[in-house]
Amino acid sequence: MEDKRMKDETMKDAKKSDGMRFSFSHFFIFSFLLLLLVACSKHPSLPSTYTQTDAEPSIWPDYVGVTVPPNIAPLNFMVDSVDDVVAEFQAPNTKLCYGGKANKVQIDEDEWHEMLSAAKGKSLSVTVYTEKGGKWMAYKPFNIYVAEEDIDPYISYRVLPPTFVGYDELAIRQRNLTNFEETDIYNNRQISKKMEGQCINCHSYQNYGTDNMMFHMRMQNPGTMIVCDGELVFVNLKTPEMISAAAYNSWHPSLPIIAFSTDHTMQSFHTRDVSKVEVMESASDIVIYDVKKNRVQTVLNDSTEMELFPSWSPDGKWLYYCSAHYEYNKKYEDTDELLENYKRLQYNLYRLSFDAESMTFGEPELIYDARSKQRSAVQPRISQDGRYVLFAEGPWGLFHIWHTSADIQILDLGAIDHSPLTIDHSATPDTCQNNGQCSMVNVKCLNSPLPESYPSFSSNDRWILFESRRDDGNYTRTYFAYFDRDGRLHKPFEVPSEDPEYFRLLLRSWSRPEFMKEPVRITPRQFYEKALTEPIKVAQ
Repeated sequence: MEDKRMKDETMKDAKKSDGMRFSFSHFFIFSFLLLLLVACSKHPSLPSTYTQTDAEPSIWPDYVGVTVPPNIAPLNFMVDSVDDVVAEFQAPNTKLCYGGKANKVQIDEDEWHEMLSAAKGKSLSVTVYTEKGGKWMAYKPFNIYVAEEDIDPYISYRVLPPTFVGYDELAIRQRNLTNFEETDIYNNRQISKKMEGQCINCHSYQNYGTDNMMFHMRMQNPGTMIVCDGELVFVNLKTPEMISAAAYNSWHPSLPIIAFSTDHTMQSFHTRDVSKVEVMESASDIVIYDVKKNRVQTVLNDSTEMELFPSWSPDGKWLYYCSAHYEYNKKYEDTDELLENYKRLQYNLYRLSFDAESMTFGEPELIYDARSKQRSAVQPRISQDGRYVLFAEGPWGLFHIWHTSADIQILDLGAIDHSPLTIDHSATPDTCQNNGQCSMVNVKCLNSPLPESYPSFSSNDRWILFESRRDDGNYTRTYFAYFDRDGRLHKPFEVPSEDPEYFRLLLRSWSRPEFMKEPVRITPRQFYEKALTEPIKVAQ
């Protein structure tokens, strides 16, 4: 009997062991199939049968033939009016497929950055396959060129609805360009109450860093938020001598001073013009504010000149700005008269030399005579090497995002001396000369038939950032373009989105983009709490 019981127990143990082996076998088989399923969904197979076409695919956003930085987030895209899409990406020693999610191609971030690293200084080849009604089509491969130079990892921008007078929903946000992380710097919904609202604008940084930065608050809890050496202060930037509180601004590259224009701004609405609205200044001067000393110094206040958009050169020796000459016929700031003559407000580019020791400025020097071309040049930005001046140019006025003919232009100062420049406007539209000293960079590939505005250089001068309405004519979006060492521009591309349909569905504009080397460390809560305090008055 004892032998029989032992035999029975042994058989039970054997059956139990077989069951465990069976369970473990099924578990590993299930796990393998699951991993295979995940891998297949991540890397779908290419169609075995398809019709080949010599046409390039029509993808959204348009990334065909663009040049991108090696640290940019994945260029996800979609194809309209198809049932399915698969794209094969080929880099040196790498070939991966993405898609299989209806009409969208969304790329794994880690694998994307590995591909960019392998293709740095070379290119990715992309072949798109689409399926509609059970039939597959293969398109001609296109290239995505990968530059050697990185782009600054962050940008910031205002996010606002399509309105001319409302500002109750407005945020300044920051985006990590190496991935898709987006966070608030400050959102006015924190502080706005009932029908009262708060406008926030004119965010800027010293040398692309965030330890020295600022933005304005208007209407409710007005004042200027300034972060200086990481410390937050709230300032009332208005003295009795100033036209208004300080507005458009630029940080000196090494000193704790900010150049501002101080302006009276007005709007006029069109009833039949596609441009919809005109924004203009009835008066404008330029001042500088010493953050450490809390003092304002007047720089330019000619009553016949409307000076605005100051911009320091990266070496701190020049202050560039725009100015439109206008003399009132009857009384100063006759707004009715100005509304009848707003097309006469055409801004030229000027600069002033600056002595940091004495805090004094030289005489105005004409840099670009836009008015002689019946054009208006605004929003100048200077390259880090001091060679190029980047600006927006339109038919008149200062807010070119409302002007359909507005373009981005680049002036190559070249071997410029310190004398005023006289541009030869008889040259071709994309070249102008001053005895071989300066010329206009060819910008044909940069611009579109719709407005472009607010351009700026990256910290290494290789990337240009600007806002454009080329997508639909109504909402501003952020675009980048590679500006190579030979002074040539490459096809612009829209800031990548995790969902390629994001900007089509977003009923908000991304306005006034700025490059940043790092994120803002002051929290939205800290800005909010500071806004509830009384702003510091400028010392007299």
